[in-house]
Amino acid sequence: MRTRTIRRHASFAVVALLGAFAATHAPAASPQADTDDPTYVLDFTIPRLDGSEQSLRDYEGKVILIVNTASKCGLTPQYAGLQKLYERYKDQGFVVLGFPANNFRNQEPGTNKEISEFCTKTYGITFPMFTKISVKGKDIHPLYQRLTSLPEPIGGPVLWNFQKYLVDRTGHVVARFHPTVKPDDPALIAHIEALLKGAN
Repeated sequence: MRTRTIRRHASFAVVALLGAFAATHAPAASPQADTDDPTYVLDFTIPRLDGSEQSLRDYEGKVILIVNTASKCGLTPQYAGLQKLYERYKDQGFVVLGFPANNFRNQEPGTNKEISEFCTKTYGITFPMFTKISVKGKDIHPLYQRLTSLPEPIGGPVLWNFQKYLVDRTGHVVARFHPTVKPDDPALIAHIEALLKGAN
């Protein structure tokens, strides 16, 4: 009986040692986004202008600029700057995501097809453009509900067309820029470049 007990304890000790060895020699897990953090904004699937469903998680690993757009606004020429910004940094892992919205003085009245044609023909837009949504009010889209519920300066309400939210490579919002901040603004570019280099 004593011999069996000793053998049993010895077996447990061997298993424990093997487990400890495996734990200390297991490969380290790669960093992952904290999806429970309220600043994480990529847990949505939204249709593109062509109707195809797009998971925002597909953009995880990129630095993202989220912009609500409009075709008949005094700030509409920012489309050109956004396209240049996208072309300048896209190979480094940067992307602009455009979300047409008709929340301000009916300045985006078009259909998704009309918006797509306008963006392509007028500004040669190649960055992802999504179906028209609402960015404020009772019918606010869940993505913008998340963005606007965050405290300033990273979050806060959408003040007008072409407001910008900057998202880091892990999918977390890190900055918010006023609609009048142009795509070539030095502060915006500096923040984008810092994120591309891995700094928050």
